[in-house]
Amino acid sequence: MRKYEIMYILDASLSDEDRNALITKLHDIITSDEGKIIDVNEWGVREFAYPINNMTKGYYIVITIEAKSETIREFDRIFRIEGDCIRNLAVKLDEEG
Repeated sequence: MRKYEIMYILDASLSDEDRNALITKLHDIITSDEGKIIDVNEWGVREFAYPINNMTKGYYIVITIEAKSETIREFDRIFRIEGDCIRNLAVKLDEEG
Protein backbone atom coordinates (compact mmCIF):
# COMPACT_ATOMS: atom_id res chain seq x y z
CA MET A 1 0.00 0.00 0.00
CA ARG A 2 1.24 3.43 -0.95
CA LYS A 3 0.28 6.92 0.08
CA TYR A 4 -1.51 9.12 -2.44
CA GLU A 5 -3.00 12.56 -2.47
CA ILE A 6 -6.07 12.96 -4.66
CA MET A 7 -7.59 16.30 -5.54
CA TYR A 8 -10.95 16.17 -7.23
CA ILE A 9 -13.53 18.70 -8.33
CA LEU A 10 -17.30 18.21 -8.25
CA ASP A 11 -20.08 20.25 -9.83
CA ALA A 12 -20.62 23.34 -7.64
CA SER A 13 -24.36 23.37 -8.35
CA LEU A 14 -24.99 20.10 -6.47
CA SER A 15 -27.13 20.28 -3.34
CA ASP A 16 -25.41 19.46 -0.04
CA GLU A 17 -27.19 16.10 0.15
CA ASP A 18 -26.22 15.08 -3.38
CA ARG A 19 -22.64 16.27 -2.93
CA ASN A 20 -22.23 14.38 0.36
CA ALA A 21 -23.70 11.22 -1.19
CA LEU A 22 -21.26 11.46 -4.11
CA ILE A 23 -18.31 12.07 -1.78
CA THR A 24 -19.31 9.03 0.28
CA LYS A 25 -19.61 6.91 -2.87
CA LEU A 26 -16.15 7.97 -4.07
CA HIS A 27 -14.55 7.39 -0.66
CA ASP A 28 -16.22 3.97 -0.40
CA ILE A 29 -14.30 2.93 -3.54
CA ILE A 30 -11.09 3.42 -1.59
CA THR A 31 -12.15 1.84 1.70
CA SER A 32 -13.87 -1.16 0.09
CA ASP A 33 -10.52 -2.39 -1.31
CA GLU A 34 -8.55 -2.31 1.97
CA GLY A 35 -7.60 1.34 1.45
CA LYS A 36 -7.48 3.88 4.24
CA ILE A 37 -8.48 7.54 4.13
CA ILE A 38 -6.00 9.49 6.24
CA ASP A 39 -7.21 13.06 5.75
CA VAL A 40 -10.07 14.86 3.99
CA ASN A 41 -9.75 18.57 3.27
CA GLU A 42 -12.78 20.22 1.65
CA TRP A 43 -11.75 23.51 0.06
CA GLY A 44 -15.29 24.36 -0.98
CA VAL A 45 -16.43 26.27 -4.05
CA ARG A 46 -13.68 27.97 -6.05
CA GLU A 47 -13.52 29.78 -9.38
CA PHE A 48 -11.84 28.02 -12.31
CA ALA A 49 -9.01 29.73 -14.15
CA TYR A 50 -10.89 28.92 -17.36
CA PRO A 51 -14.33 27.41 -18.12
CA ILE A 52 -14.59 23.62 -17.96
CA ASN A 53 -17.67 22.05 -19.60
CA ASN A 54 -19.34 25.49 -19.61
CA MET A 55 -18.85 25.80 -15.82
CA THR A 56 -16.89 28.51 -14.05
CA LYS A 57 -16.93 27.12 -10.48
CA GLY A 58 -16.31 23.78 -8.83
CA TYR A 59 -16.30 22.19 -5.37
CA TYR A 60 -12.72 21.17 -4.52
CA ILE A 61 -11.77 18.27 -2.23
CA VAL A 62 -8.27 17.01 -1.36
CA ILE A 63 -7.83 13.61 0.32
CA THR A 64 -4.74 11.78 1.55
CA ILE A 65 -5.05 8.01 1.39
CA GLU A 66 -3.19 4.72 1.60
CA ALA A 67 -4.24 2.36 -1.16
CA LYS A 68 -3.16 -0.06 -3.86
CA SER A 69 -2.52 1.23 -7.37
CA GLU A 70 -5.49 -0.85 -8.59
CA THR A 71 -7.72 1.10 -6.21
CA ILE A 72 -6.54 4.39 -7.70
CA ARG A 73 -7.34 3.12 -11.20
CA GLU A 74 -10.83 2.04 -10.06
CA PHE A 75 -11.40 5.44 -8.41
CA ASP A 76 -10.44 7.15 -11.66
CA ARG A 77 -12.69 4.84 -13.71
CA ILE A 78 -15.76 5.48 -11.56
CA PHE A 79 -14.95 9.20 -11.41
CA ARG A 80 -15.04 9.43 -15.20
CA ILE A 81 -18.42 7.68 -15.32
CA GLU A 82 -20.11 10.02 -12.80
CA GLY A 83 -21.75 13.00 -14.47
CA ASP A 84 -21.20 15.45 -11.60
CA CYS A 85 -17.46 14.83 -11.36
CA ILE A 86 -15.37 17.35 -13.26
CA ARG A 87 -11.65 16.62 -12.77
CA ASN A 88 -9.33 14.58 -10.56
CA LEU A 89 -5.60 14.21 -10.05
CA ALA A 90 -3.87 11.51 -8.00
CA VAL A 91 -0.25 12.02 -6.92
CA LYS A 92 1.89 9.35 -5.26
CA LEU A 93 3.53 10.76 -2.13
CA ASP A 94 7.12 10.03 -1.12
CA GLU A 95 7.59 7.05 1.18
CA GLU A 96 9.23 9.27 3.80
CA GLY A 97 6.67 12.03 3.90
